[in-house]
Amino acid sequence: MFRVSQFMREIVAPTPAGPRRDPPGPVVIWNLIRRCNLTCMHCYSISADIDFPGELSTEEVLAVMQDLKAFRVRALILSGGEPLLRKDLFDIAARGKALGFYLGLSTNGTLIDDALARRIAGAGFEYVGISLDGLHGTHDRFRRKAGAFSASLAALRRCRDLGVKVGVRFTLTQDNAADLPGLLELVEAEGIDRFYLSHLNYAGRGNVNRKRDAHFRVTREALDLLYARAWDYAGRGLHKDIVTGNNDADGVYLLHWARRHLPGFDEARLRASLAAWGGNASGVNVANIDNLGNVHPDTMWWDCTLGNVRSRPFSAIWQDTRHPVMAGLKARPRHVKGRCAGCAYFDVCGGNTRVRAMKVSGDPWAEDPGCYLADEEIAA
Repeated sequence: MFRVSQFMREIVAPTPAGPRRDPPGPVVIWNLIRRCNLTCMHCYSISADIDFPGELSTEEVLAVMQDLKAFRVRALILSGGEPLLRKDLFDIAARGKALGFYLGLSTNGTLIDDALARRIAGAGFEYVGISLDGLHGTHDRFRRKAGAFSASLAALRRCRDLGVKVGVRFTLTQDNAADLPGLLELVEAEGIDRFYLSHLNYAGRGNVNRKRDAHFRVTREALDLLYARAWDYAGRGLHKDIVTGNNDADGVYLLHWARRHLPGFDEARLRASLAAWGGNASGVNVANIDNLGNVHPDTMWWDCTLGNVRSRPFSAIWQDTRHPVMAGLKARPRHVKGRCAGCAYFDVCGGNTRVRAMKVSGDPWAEDPGCYLADEEIAA
C-alpha cells in the first residue's frame, strides 16, 4: 500500500527520513469465507453465492490467531468473499480485540443495515473498507447487482455516523476511470476518512477481465488527479487519507509529479523517505490466508500456496524460504529482470507486483507489465 497523503504531509512538514520500515510481523489479510452475495467483475477470489466446502472452523481460526499473536503480527484485515456472511465473524473479531490486534473489515457493504452497523461499531473494528467502483450505474455494472451502489453508500453513512473509521475502495479500469473525479467529490462531501485506489491485478476475475485494465495514459491521469487532491488536503491540514495499492510504481511517479508541480520541494528528503518505504511487500510485510487455510504471498497470488495452517503454523510457513517464490520475495535486492532490473528507482518500488509478471510471462521475476513509467523516466 502506498500512503499518498502521508508523503504529501511529509513534503509540507518534512521530518528526517528513517531506515527502511520492517514491522515485526506481516499484515495478514484473511479471507475467512469465499461465499459472497455479489459476483464482481474483478474479484480475485472468484467468489459466488454458494457454500465452499472445507473452510476453517471457528476453533481452527482462533488457534491460528494465537500463533499470529505469538509471531508478533499486529494487524488482521478480515475479508472474503463477503465476511459478514460468516456467522462467527463477531466471535472472531472479539477474540482479535482481546489479543490486541488492529482489526480491519473489508466488505461490499450491501448487507449492512442499521442493526448490523451497530454490531460492527460495537465490535471495535479500527477500520471498515467498502468498495465503490464508480458512481451509481457504473458500480452496479461492476458488481453485477442493481442497487448495489445505493446499498454500499448507505452502509458507509451508517458506519460513519456511529463513529467507525470508513473508507472507499476503488479498482481502476478503463471502464470506470471517468467516475474517479465524482467519487473523490463524494468522499469529501460525505466526510469519509479514506480513499483507496487499487490498480487492477491479474488474479481471479481480474485476470480474466484484464483487457479492461487502465491504459497507461488513463492511469497517469488518474494519479495526477489523486495526487493533486492529496496535496490540496495536506495544504489545508485535512487528515483525510488517500492511498493506492497493487502498483508500487506510484511511489516513483510521485517524485515525477512533485518535480512538475512543487518547485523547490526537498527532493532528496522525499527520495530517502520513499526508499525507506521500499515498495512491494508481498511475502515480507503482507501475507494472505485463504478460506481453506492456505497461506499465500499476498491476496492476489492464490495460485502460489506456501503451506496450510492446518498442517504447519503460519509462523513456520512464513519464515520458510525453501519455496522458490518466498526465497525470491525475501531476497534483498530481489533478482528481477528486464526493465525492473535496470530501473534507477528500484529501491523505491522494489520491483513492483510480481503477480502480473507471472500471469503475463510465466516468470514471477520478469519485468512488471503494469509499470506505466516510460523508459526515460526510470533511467539512471
